[in-house]
Amino acid sequence: MLSPGSLFQEILDHDESFRLFCSIAAGGEAQGGWENGRIAALVPPECRDLAPKIARHGADEDKHGRIFRALLRRRGLDPVPVPPETDYTMLLERRGIGLAHQRLESDRPLTVHDVIVYLAHSRVTEQRAAEQMALLCRHFGDHPELGRAVRMIAADEDAHLAYCHEELLRLAAAGHGRAIRRTLRACALAEIRVHRDVSLAVMARMGRILGWSPARSALLAAGIHAVHRYERLIGRRRMTTLTMPERRDPLGSPPVQSPEPAA
Repeated sequence: MLSPGSLFQEILDHDESFRLFCSIAAGGEAQGGWENGRIAALVPPECRDLAPKIARHGADEDKHGRIFRALLRRRGLDPVPVPPETDYTMLLERRGIGLAHQRLESDRPLTVHDVIVYLAHSRVTEQRAAEQMALLCRHFGDHPELGRAVRMIAADEDAHLAYCHEELLRLAAAGHGRAIRRTLRACALAEIRVHRDVSLAVMARMGRILGWSPARSALLAAGIHAVHRYERLIGRRRMTTLTMPERRDPLGSPPVQSPEPAA
């Protein structure tokens, strides 16, 4: 049966596919950690109260990267370079979504508009991350090798998403609603396309590693394209709406130094 659970179980059971999966995940988290760290250092005076929350977000992303690398070490595996066509973060940047690395490498303070761009980008990408981790939790939350790591990361992603909702609503109340709506829409449309392209690239590489038949690969690709069409027409709304979360100020406390998988 071709299901998300059985598909990921197949990836998990093969060292090379698992190594690629963890390497891609660790690379993305490391980039996110660096970006959030730079943004926290560059926030404008009007947004200084956000700096510790952004720094906390970055610390969580760094932690997730360490978790994925630790999962590799447990199997005696080394990371592999992230194939460019699977680099979700950099592909989004090339589409002009989020704050460019060149901008973050400078010491020039950000503007309030830059902060809106950052939060809108995070609102969209954290929605994707939270959904993906919820799916993994559903299938592997009790897995002896992955369960603890999956549950820990899923809880963090939920907190990141809640924080984005809350801070964007606060900025909307301060008069930035139109800019936020416009930026969220642009981010969502770009993310949906990049997610499709990255999904196709990852599945193509997994198929070569695992020896999938052309028919199975074609079926998976058709499913990815179907999801993309749905998201463009209807599904993107879940990425562009804002709702005050039940858990307020989710990044206002120090990060939880949860145990990582043993090396």
